[in-house]
Amino acid sequence: MPHADSSLVPETIQTKSEFWEHVYTQLQALIDGQRFWISNLANASSLIYNSLLAFPKYFGQDNKAVNWCGFYIHSRLFPLPKISTVNPAQVSDQLLLGPFCGKPACQFIGIAPGKARGVCADAFLQQKTLVVPNVDLYPGHIACDGETKSEIVVPLILETDGNLNHLGVLDLDCLLLSGFDDDDKAGLEKIARLLVNGSDW
Repeated sequence: MPHADSSLVPETIQTKSEFWEHVYTQLQALIDGQRFWISNLANASSLIYNSLLAFPKYFGQDNKAVNWCGFYIHSRLFPLPKISTVNPAQVSDQLLLGPFCGKPACQFIGIAPGKARGVCADAFLQQKTLVVPNVDLYPGHIACDGETKSEIVVPLILETDGNLNHLGVLDLDCLLLSGFDDDDKAGLEKIARLLVNGSDW
């Protein structure tokens, strides 16, 4: 099967639970044999974004659409520059824009004490998924796209030898108020675990 066909959604899929299980299965196949996190997150953001566009019952391409899907990853995990025309930037305590699909987004999000704000920073620091029905009512919301009405952010947490490593977040925006629910939360958290454990960081 061509890689692009993995984002097709069969007409037999009618519920969100079925949808997210389908996306999970397709992602398993896509990342099989690849553990570099940038490659895996790139395919994951494309798969989720395009699969949602192909699922009109709940999302699709109209006013229910998910208009952004991607990742913010802690700056310490990014590869250090090998070639640069300027002095390489120093690693700081922030989330950097990773692979995504959608319109251009914020390049970084502060997570240091006194500088953290927004849904992504809060989900990362609180280590829990945040479902925001109305982003305009969320304190400190960072408006990368003024058309966004709701948002869900899932933290990426890897457990190694009993230690929790906070890697970043998976972030989705929607044009519809209350665009995400518990089914989306459960499906995306399962996908996040697959990516966390299926990648080298």
